[in-house]
Formats: sequence, structure tokens, C-alpha cells
Amino acid sequence: MRIYNSLTRKKEEFKSIEKNKVSMYVCGPTVYDYLHLGNARPYVVFDTVRRYLEYKNFEVKYVQNFTDIDDKIIARANQEKKSTNEIAEKFIKEALIDAENLNIKPAINPRATFLIPEIINLIKDLIKKDYAYEKDGTVYFDTVKFKNYGQLSGKNIDDLVAGDRVINDINKKNPTDFVLWKPYKIGEPKWESPWGLGRPGWHTECCAMVKKYLSDTIDIHAGGEDLIFPHHENEIAQSEALTGKKFANYWMHNGFININNDKMSKSKNNFFTIREIAEKFSYQTIRFFILSVHY
Repeated sequence: MRIYNSLTRKKEEFKSIEKNKVSMYVCGPTVYDYLHLGNARPYVVFDTVRRYLEYKNFEVKYVQNFTDIDDKIIARANQEKKSTNEIAEKFIKEALIDAENLNIKPAINPRATFLIPEIINLIKDLIKKDYAYEKDGTVYFDTVKFKNYGQLSGKNIDDLVAGDRVINDINKKNPTDFVLWKPYKIGEPKWESPWGLGRPGWHTECCAMVKKYLSDTIDIHAGGEDLIFPHHENEIAQSEALTGKKFANYWMHNGFININNDKMSKSKNNFFTIREIAEKFSYQTIRFFILSVHY
């Protein structure tokens, strides 16, 4: 079996770390709305990869997370005058219904808010190793300290700094540094931490989940191609800075579903939910449609 590895940008023969076993992590949705067709693509595609590996007699340990704390979840919770937990609970249940109807095999589904202690410990260890620093309650990852930053996306850190057009956070040492822990703001959920009340940054949750449920080094990490930079790049930086080991041997990224030559996304308001499509077509037809082209 040959896999196109996004990290090396070439097809490679698949060899698992452990004989007849595969560790596989897939980035799941941020749960503030019903799944749309673009969300369903990684569900279906990587479920199919998993099924093929199992057909080839591999035992696959498959983890797919739910991001249940995020700016969009907070905004919807405030809009509906509900807690972020109520919003997340509702749409996790709905996502699991859609996944089951799409014939997706059950996975280990960790949630960011259930791993706060692990996330805090990971950040503390990065600070101890001098890869992270705290300023006014915010903890940042120091991208300049990690020499291989940009290895997945092919981006050069000097070009990223030179091309930075965003008004820079004055607390950052470098424009490319990213947030590991955010200080509390009124109207947001909060947790105790060594840096004060706050919540984790998005990029840290997956690192904590991979470490807890799989290993320091895994066989396959997968997700949509929009996650290559900065999300997956930042996952690599944190994990490899922490362990000194390769984070994932194979990276797989599915392409977008396009509407009129534009990426389907909620922010563009050009999406169709799985539920809407399922009113006209069966879930198996939706699955077949997704698998009718190369991932």
C-alpha cells in the first residue's frame, strides 16, 4: 500500500511502527452547528482508509476529536443565551447521528474540555524546555526556537515574518508565535491554570490527545488540507519540541468540496448540511458521492 505523504510530498510504501497495528488520528469538527458536506468528507474518506487497513489485517486504533471550546462555539452560546457546554453537547450528538447514518465506524472521540489537565501539563513542559513563554496571562509557543518550523507546509519562517501583514501582538517575541493558553475574558468559559484563569488555544488540544490516546509517534495523522497550516504545522512544533521524536510518519489531507469553484465553508455561507442533503438523497448515496472522486 502506497500513501501520498503530505510531509515528504511523495508517495511512500506504508510501514506501520508496530507490526499489524496502526495508530491513526483524524482532526474532527468544531461543534457549533450541524455537519456540512465539507465536514463529512474527512469522516468518510478516512473511515474508508481505516476499513482498508482493517481489510489488510491491521488492528487500527482510530481517534477523531471534537473541538468543544472555540470562538465560534462561544459566539453561538452567547447568541442563544446558553452555555458553551450545551451548544457542544447538542452538536456532538447530532454529529454522531450523521456519522452513524454515513456508516462511519465508531472511533475514540476525545473532547478538548475533558483534557484540560493534560493540556496544562503539556504547556508547562514546553515552558520548562524553553519552547514557550508567558506574558500577561497568555502563553505563546516560540516558533524561532523550533528549527524545523514549516516542514509540513513548506513555509519558510523568515518569509512568514516578512509577509506578516497582521497588526502584531505586542506581547509576542516573534510574529509567527502562536497561542497555547488564552487569558479569561468576560462571557467565556474558564479554567484554573498556573497563568491565571483562561482556556487552551486550538493547536494544543490535538497534541494532548495524540499523546494520551496513542503515542509520542503515530503512524497516520489526517484531516482537511486547510489544516496543514497553521494547525498541523503547530501540532508538529509542539509535539516534536516536547518529545524530541517524530510526531507522525504519514500525513494525509483530503481536498475541499467546492461550490462554484470556491471552498465550501460556513464562513462563506455556501454550504449544505448533511441533514438537508439527506432529505433528498440517502446517506449511502452521500457516502458514495464523496468516494466517487480521489480524496
